[in-house]
Amino acid sequence: MHKASFCENLGGCVVRCGLCRFRCTIPAGARGLCGVRENRDGILYSLVYGKVVAEQSDPVEKKPLFHLLPGSATYSIATAGCNFRCLHCQNASISQVADSAQLIRGNDRTPAEIVAAALASGSESISYTYTEPTIFYEYARDTAELAVQAGLKNLFVTNGYITAEALAGIAPVLHAANIDLKGWSERFYREVVRATLREVLDSIVEYRRLGIWIELTTLLIPGYNDDPGELREMAGFIAGHLGCDVPWHLTAFHPTYRMTRVPPATASQLQAAREIGIAAGLAYVYTGNAYCPGGEDTLCPACGVTLVRRSGFGMLENRLRQGGCAACGASIAGIWR
Repeated sequence: MHKASFCENLGGCVVRCGLCRFRCTIPAGARGLCGVRENRDGILYSLVYGKVVAEQSDPVEKKPLFHLLPGSATYSIATAGCNFRCLHCQNASISQVADSAQLIRGNDRTPAEIVAAALASGSESISYTYTEPTIFYEYARDTAELAVQAGLKNLFVTNGYITAEALAGIAPVLHAANIDLKGWSERFYREVVRATLREVLDSIVEYRRLGIWIELTTLLIPGYNDDPGELREMAGFIAGHLGCDVPWHLTAFHPTYRMTRVPPATASQLQAAREIGIAAGLAYVYTGNAYCPGGEDTLCPACGVTLVRRSGFGMLENRLRQGGCAACGASIAGIWR
């Protein structure tokens, strides 16, 4: 156990957690919606500090982060738990532990051990991923601080529900985030995710305001979040509130967890969504989980030359020169070294 950050005592051993935007009010003996923060006699504790349930080196393109050290490895870790209840969760076996009676498991790993393992693997960054990094905030923060000292970058792969005050607390050591923008209606977020779209949008804007490099991912689920009108509004939000240089990853849904009867998204559906993003003026719109020719490549928005060619999670060619186009010299947004 580790004493939790961002909480306040409301009196009578009741506490309010201020880590994520649900701001759970938690009576003594209970846990928050994430299932991993527990009130013990008026003190809130993290039950997952140092308890790793997934740990491996991945290509950074798998996160996906295409504009951060392309072709590099990122050391990926997770603890159990999540504050969302997505019906299409791909990691439900480790994320959905909300039962207050459930024992929290994981391999004991100190922040220093994670950093050492990342360095030994040849990784250039550490990714807090697979589940939701917000819910293991204290562990991620302590690890991230040591990682910076060791010359590593820190990356969140997140649902975007962290509070502004918690994000500000880790921002000095957080270099980048891939944030899920799961849909464009409150109904979708309410029924499929059990959260609120407005809070996600506010969080995304806050990441951008703090200068953290962000890329967005939308998993296209046929019949749920692939309406062309909603996709146009989503692309317009990105262009108007975040900037046309923010990459947007459109990935194909495959039946899983509690949505096994929903058909997978097709390459043609991805391509149609990509064209909506391009028409909105977005410079970098990518496709994944289904093959679309050129859908993973980075093109120069100024001259159109292909700068980074990719296939799957692999980089085939990199023609960037000091963060710019090798052909025309235009600056390409991202973190390149």
